[in-house]
Amino acid sequence: MKILLVSDVESKYIWDFFQKEKFDDIDLIISCGDLKSEYLSYLATMMHAPVFYIHGNHDSGYIKNPPEGCECIEDRLITFKGVRILGLGGSMKYKEEPFLFTERQMKKRVSKLKFKLLFNKGFDILVSHAPANGINDDKDFCHEGFVCFNNLMNKYSPKYFFHGHVHMNYGKKPRLTSYMNTTIVNGYDYYILEY
Repeated sequence: MKILLVSDVESKYIWDFFQKEKFDDIDLIISCGDLKSEYLSYLATMMHAPVFYIHGNHDSGYIKNPPEGCECIEDRLITFKGVRILGLGGSMKYKEEPFLFTERQMKKRVSKLKFKLLFNKGFDILVSHAPANGINDDKDFCHEGFVCFNNLMNKYSPKYFFHGHVHMNYGKKPRLTSYMNTTIVNGYDYYILEY
């Protein structure tokens, strides 16, 4: 299965210079947040692959204008082609806005999913906007990662953890990182991977 990850900036390569044949083999599109609603709707229309998304810290516009033809997987555990995908959007709370959470609030969101995780014997992919604590996050409070994401990886050993939020041009952040049995992928701009 080929997955297209998008996050944080609308890719000119995809939006301005789109060539359909280059994306014909995409099976699933996952947004890690902070993208225009119209961009996600465009991807759903042009690529004919399902678009799953979570919220970034700048996605308050989705409340009134959600992406058309796309599915929000926020606070959900869904299965697509046998792959279990867990969605937990937002980032660390640094002001009063929707989709900003304290560590305690994010931990509570995870706790509400514990029976689904138990019933489904874990998950294969974690999709978030913010990174895990101490892994590709930044020192400023806005870009600090969540400890409960580390705990999820420790407990369930998912194959992948997709996130955005920390742009790769912020001090040369890596695209791929390994943490125990999990490959962490920063979805900044766009990235294609084979599951």
